[in-house]
Amino acid sequence: MANSIALFKKYVPLLDEVYKKASLTSVLDGDSELFQAGANANEIIVPKLEMQGLAAYSRNSGYTQGDVTLTHETKQFNYERGRMFNVDAMDNEETAGIAFGKLAGEFIRTKVVPEVDAVRFAQYAGTSNIGGASANLSSGAWYAAVSAAMAEMDNAEVPAEERYLFITPAGLKDIEDMDTTKSKACLSSFAKITKVPQSRFYSKVALATSGAGGYSRHTDGKNLNFLIVAKSAVLQTVKHLAPKVITPEQNQDADAWKFGYRIYGLNDVYENKVAGIYAHVVASNPS
Repeated sequence: MANSIALFKKYVPLLDEVYKKASLTSVLDGDSELFQAGANANEIIVPKLEMQGLAAYSRNSGYTQGDVTLTHETKQFNYERGRMFNVDAMDNEETAGIAFGKLAGEFIRTKVVPEVDAVRFAQYAGTSNIGGASANLSSGAWYAAVSAAMAEMDNAEVPAEERYLFITPAGLKDIEDMDTTKSKACLSSFAKITKVPQSRFYSKVALATSGAGGYSRHTDGKNLNFLIVAKSAVLQTVKHLAPKVITPEQNQDADAWKFGYRIYGLNDVYENKVAGIYAHVVASNPS
């Protein structure tokens, strides 16, 4: 079985690629090397810089002295999930290796990635003091809602080139169907536009801790219409991603293959950059 293990290890980078291609939020990933480790293993340190503005200049005494304050904010990693699967050796053999061979890719594509996206969207949309609005948008109303959001971010001086629009398929189609100069200009102003299935798009989610696992819309959560995120406003990184495989020979509990998956990371918003997030939620969830 050594060859099987070696083959699986070759697939591990491809598993990362599955995440990158399937994940809707991976475009917001930051460089984990830029995050400074904190005193504890489960935290990072984020520097915050504050300074005073311009003041009077005197031709006699020169400059008005200013103060610069550098502080540090500690953020704890807030997302850690995992799962272990067993595939009987005979079940795997009798399906020509398909039972185990397809497990990893399908698990990441259909279970891991949707949850990671849903958690991130909910985390950003649920952050205090961000911009936002609430309405049940009807046909023809999406353009005005997105334009209002853009105007609010313009007033807050959020860099236009950093804004990513996440929107439901119906909402994007509504704007595209206008097919006007205004609608085209609106859509072209984003760094990227991503259609998000409603099943991943909530203002708050509940994570199952046992049984079938997975996530669902929290009882206090609302459907999101769209979310605008400035990439520089979020702290998003996967610190530890560990797919592993145990052969039947190594498995002490059963004659079975074991596939384990663990993900550990951080999804948060910089305290001084909340203006870089705008969440538009429905006024009332559909019954």
